[in-house]
Amino acid sequence: MVLRRWSQDARLSLARLPSLAGLGRVPPQPVHAVRDLWPGDAASGARLLRGSLSHAGVTRPIGPGRWEDPSYPERFRACLHGFAWLRDLRAVGTDSARLQARALVDDWLSHPPSDPMVRDCAVTGTRLASWLGHYDFFAASADDGFRQRLMQRLLAEGRTIAALMPPESHDWRALAAFKGLLAAAIAMPDHSGFLVRFRRYIDAELERQILPDGCHIQRSPEIQFLVLRELAEMHAMLHAAQIAPPMALTLALDRMSPVLRAMRHGDGGLALFNGSHTGNVAMIETVLSQATRTRVVATAMPDGGFIRLQVGRSLLLVDAAPPPPPGFDEDAHAGTLSFEFSVARRRVIVNCGAGEGPEWRRALRESAAHSLLVLEDTSSSDFAPQGGILRRPVHVTAEQVAQDGAHWLDLSHDGYHAPFGASWRRRLYLGNGGEDLRGEEIVEGERQQSFVLRFHLHPSVGAEWDADAQIVILDVGGQIWKFRADGGKVAVEESVYCGGTTPERSRQLVVRVRPGDHADEDQAEDNQADTDQADKEPADEGRTDEDRAARDHADEDGPARNADTPDAAPPAKPVPQAESGERTRQVVRWALMQMEG
Repeated sequence: MVLRRWSQDARLSLARLPSLAGLGRVPPQPVHAVRDLWPGDAASGARLLRGSLSHAGVTRPIGPGRWEDPSYPERFRACLHGFAWLRDLRAVGTDSARLQARALVDDWLSHPPSDPMVRDCAVTGTRLASWLGHYDFFAASADDGFRQRLMQRLLAEGRTIAALMPPESHDWRALAAFKGLLAAAIAMPDHSGFLVRFRRYIDAELERQILPDGCHIQRSPEIQFLVLRELAEMHAMLHAAQIAPPMALTLALDRMSPVLRAMRHGDGGLALFNGSHTGNVAMIETVLSQATRTRVVATAMPDGGFIRLQVGRSLLLVDAAPPPPPGFDEDAHAGTLSFEFSVARRRVIVNCGAGEGPEWRRALRESAAHSLLVLEDTSSSDFAPQGGILRRPVHVTAEQVAQDGAHWLDLSHDGYHAPFGASWRRRLYLGNGGEDLRGEEIVEGERQQSFVLRFHLHPSVGAEWDADAQIVILDVGGQIWKFRADGGKVAVEESVYCGGTTPERSRQLVVRVRPGDHADEDQAEDNQADTDQADKEPADEGRTDEDRAARDHADEDGPARNADTPDAAPPAKPVPQAESGERTRQVVRWALMQMEG
């Protein structure tokens, strides 16, 4: 480690020299063009012309001499010094936008900030790729003095990244550093060391980050998208320079694209797991089109731990694995076993998303911001002050069975074993052409617990009680769905949805359970047996043989059907406190079904 640090410091010292014999001359302009692939946002470019930059929900004034304003949040500073916003000025397409871009870059070159963010490996790589990718836009028509200063700085930036290879941090942002190094190699091929170092370390980095099934190790749909975007840019650079891409890069694009497609809802946006936002649908499509020519959707993601069930027009996405491992969990959420459910282009049950400011980010990482069960108002994972996860579920199980178009999931995790000596088992059933989603939630422990079952609704979904205040009626784009639960007190409460950059008001379905007001599973099943015949006759009206078979299978092996029957008997008498050595079982059954007509 000491030798590696000494060697890196020596390379950094050389990188900061403006010129050195044997390292090649500074070219007057890029030898090969490096072009930015992605469309900018003209509205954001117009704000830049007026002197302000918006990023991650934060808008601040920028301009000459304002590169180190202490009020800028860290993520905003990274965006500012990365210069990816040049594509927004390019999208405006006017001479004033071109001159504004040139003026801002010139001021940065003339007064290089001392902010440590400037020397961050990923930020440096993004800046280098952004300057080269927009060279024709803001620099090609500039005077010789400006272009010479720019090229000198680009060479120094390339040397800096080369000196920092391999990166100390190996999350997705490390790939931005590789992209910048490759851009320097393409634009300044006389400096062959850039390409040599890129090839030397890129394979190991991709192997570290990309799981065998194509999921990124950080288990976030948004990061899946961001990584695919970085890799697609690298591939395009190599193709334009007629350089054969590393096999690891090609394989990563082929494996990651189907996973990204699998993590999209019918509206084209991303599922909200582990810090994700829905994203820009047009940009997602553009990245996918650059990454691969096929439109394959992943059907299995065993390494990433996500489950995708598509039945009819309904889509169920489940987070069925522990949080990412240490070192990759800075933005991970306590959402183990949470799910999202959508019908065609309409999201119905969602997670709350990701916050932008520190307080919002932390609040939305908690289990309560996800559609799952929360025991004793405690998250299934604890977060360190620096952002990583301290306590997490260790054992997470997921079993899937499919028959005659219906699917059963049997899931569990032990995230509540350490604090409460309890485990949670979730059993889900999706059948009847996607119009029938049912669940059974089982908490087993040394004593009865208080817990809350949460189903966060998308802001577009209306929720009202029926006339008898027994069933919650959901309006999903004009389609009517009904929700019912047995085993706890059902309520409709306020929630928040952060799929974009601005929080939106929404609702959530809540099932609350407290010790003493719940029957155990065996007693509930005995009570159910007394009403089976009474339930079967009205419930079977209008059902096909296949529907009845699926329902009966769910009774035996999956979530109990009683939650979808208005006449179902409530649980019987409360369970007494367990004696020493015994374990209690608390059960909630629920159903979400589309109403006919």
